[in-house]
Amino acid sequence: MSAASSGRLLIVPSPLDFGCDEQIDLTEVIPLGTLRQAAALKNWVCENAKTTRAYLKRIDAVVPMACAIQSIQITELPRQVHKLGDHDGQFDARHFLEAALAGEDIGLVSEAGMPAVADPGSSVVRAAHALGLTVLPLVGPVSLLLALAASGLNGQNFAFHGYLPTDGAARAQRLKQLESDALQRGQTSLFIETPYRNLATYQAAIDTLKPTTRLSISSGLTLSTGKSLTLTVSQWRQRPVPVGGRTPAIFGVGR
Repeated sequence: MSAASSGRLLIVPSPLDFGCDEQIDLTEVIPLGTLRQAAALKNWVCENAKTTRAYLKRIDAVVPMACAIQSIQITELPRQVHKLGDHDGQFDARHFLEAALAGEDIGLVSEAGMPAVADPGSSVVRAAHALGLTVLPLVGPVSLLLALAASGLNGQNFAFHGYLPTDGAARAQRLKQLESDALQRGQTSLFIETPYRNLATYQAAIDTLKPTTRLSISSGLTLSTGKSLTLTVSQWRQRPVPVGGRTPAIFGVGR
């Protein structure tokens, strides 16, 4: 089948309120054009079918879906992809794109933010390119870039490192490596953490990093409770603990 007669893979962002107490108005964070294109889709690849249906119901309240949500085909990525990631090129996702080869558009969605950016989905995008399908990213929130823009750290040279090790000694060693990159090369290092490890990661950072190193912490971005603050480590040590265990946080280390 030619590219002209094939469907497309649309990368559909979702709001950043997954798992949060507050649920934001979709129209406040996602353009109407994105919602319209999402509402027209009848095929989806996702992390979790239940949460995807909940998101589609929110879209339907703004832009009526092209068909009943119950009749939409929603396919979950395997659990191994959630646990191990699919960015290393080993997982073959071409079979998830059969509908596109038959001429229908497919949406790729994650539970929060932009799919394939700090979330599963890159294997699906990679497979679409391999099959000659058109890949179209839609406009919406990307937490990493929002946090970087709000940090005041170097936005010309930065790297994202995912999650830090859970082992205390390994985590401290990794923080020292990121700090060295920041101090020697001026590279901002970004990493994320799940809510229940926020406090441990914050404590490790202020215990390990040099007093003059800048540490940025962002959480609840796009929500009414959202915050982003960058201080030196010595300044953080004089303040109350800034992170809790209910909202994911994005940390940045720089100079």
